[in-house]
Amino acid sequence: MKDRKAALVTGAARGIGLATAERFIAAGYGVALLDNNDTTLDEAIRQIGDEAPVIKLACDVSDEQQVADAVAQVKSHFGRIDALVNNAGIADFMPVTDTSFEVWKNILATNLNGPFLCAQACIPHMVEQGGGAIVNITSISGLRASTLRTAYGTSKAALAHLTKQLSAELGEHRIRVNAVAPGPIDTAMAKKVHDDAIRADYHAQIPLNRYGLESEVANVIYFLCSDEASFVTGQEVCVDGGFDTTGIGLTTLRSR
Repeated sequence: MKDRKAALVTGAARGIGLATAERFIAAGYGVALLDNNDTTLDEAIRQIGDEAPVIKLACDVSDEQQVADAVAQVKSHFGRIDALVNNAGIADFMPVTDTSFEVWKNILATNLNGPFLCAQACIPHMVEQGGGAIVNITSISGLRASTLRTAYGTSKAALAHLTKQLSAELGEHRIRVNAVAPGPIDTAMAKKVHDDAIRADYHAQIPLNRYGLESEVANVIYFLCSDEASFVTGQEVCVDGGFDTTGIGLTTLRSR
């Protein structure tokens, strides 16, 4: 087990996190699946299969001690940590006037403090082994403002800058740090909260005219962690079908 590369994926029990874990497994990595929900972690393990080189870790990424303990378990089990994917995140969409300070704190605790704590815990192991890669999952909401996302969008914008800060400081240790900003992705959550009218609005503004797949995001995450991206650091890559590139009027232009 300790002869293979190892990746730690947070928020790995479902969605983009689970797709990312499966992508690393397909590439021969050992993978630590970290999530705060032990039940969904068990379901993820069943989906992946008992024979896969994985371990599960129930952990709240906003808790410093839990993160330290989890990372220590990953290092002990796999003997190394080559890739960290900070995917765990929460969202609570509401008007700014309805966003309580408690909601604000909880979102930033998971979406910003969590990646900071996980990176800080993994960095010494990466330095010791001579390098590694970190990918933070931001969001298109951190690049372009929208309604109801004051806390969520701000947390993701801050995470994008944390990515640059880490890349500047860790490059000399051969640790690359990048971010992936998903746009509208066909996750279970999106299917639940995006009705037909909302989906039509998104389609009208996305040049590729569809939602993305979890696997498409996972492929970019894996690429940024792989040797194929050996000279890429400090970047935020949008996986959004071109959503970030366009403003209003795309529907009218298409009609012409």
